[in-house]
Amino acid sequence: MIDGEPVVDAHVHVPRLSTLKPSWFEWAQTFSAGHPWRDAYDERGDPVPERLDALLESEGVDRALLFCEYSPRATGIQPIEDLLPIVACNPVRFRLVANVNPHLHHPLVAEAERQLELGAVAVKLHPVHAGFDPADKELYPLYALCAERGVPVIVHSGTSTFPGARARFGDPQLMLDAVEDFPGVQFVFAHGGRGWWYDTAAFLALARPNVWLDLAGLPPRRLPEYYARFDLSRLAGRWIFGTDWPGVPGTAANVTALRKLDLPEETLRGVLSQNAAKVFPGLAV
Repeated sequence: MIDGEPVVDAHVHVPRLSTLKPSWFEWAQTFSAGHPWRDAYDERGDPVPERLDALLESEGVDRALLFCEYSPRATGIQPIEDLLPIVACNPVRFRLVANVNPHLHHPLVAEAERQLELGAVAVKLHPVHAGFDPADKELYPLYALCAERGVPVIVHSGTSTFPGARARFGDPQLMLDAVEDFPGVQFVFAHGGRGWWYDTAAFLALARPNVWLDLAGLPPRRLPEYYARFDLSRLAGRWIFGTDWPGVPGTAANVTALRKLDLPEETLRGVLSQNAAKVFPGLAV
């Protein structure tokens, strides 16, 4: 908690460093702004669950969604199994997010089911890093599985600077059919349309009850600029707090910056924890 307010960080990366490409380290060092994220790792570059747990506790994080990623084009392959010891260390604070890549996993549904059986509470798609169109009908059986099981789908929505990324697949418009065809699936647009698509992502979040925006990688002080064409307090009702840890100057720093937007207290409470609890199973604080 921070100042008595529960905090859910819905976008956290804690990979084994040996699985990553050099550009990931550059990103983490550039955007962490001195935040001591390496304190959570041992000398081999493997996360130490107890250290990570203590670090996020000190930052006020009550719940955290841990992301794996199967994107050999951009960051490498960070398998979900690497995260299991972290969840075992503190199954209250930590939850898993599955990740599937249609270029690697066939059939997609079987791999998604496997990762869900490991305890994942959501499925993440990274079309930009993996290089695929999220509107491809090959993904529809996956969306149908998520609808059947009540599993939310997180989709990278916006640009990426990693070599090998394909920014055009980050356009939120690509998700229009899936959002309409699967109204029972909660879709979370990670990074809120970052880059050229803030307006599109925001419009969809306000127009569709099954679309949410996660704030990962977005400096809170710049949110009024990014969403200048919208009523910020109304749009914030569709926000889910996330940091993109470790590429962030600390969770507490982002919460402090978010408070300076002077959102209504009830709305801020929703952003920090209650909206995530509505979308993701087991995240109520």
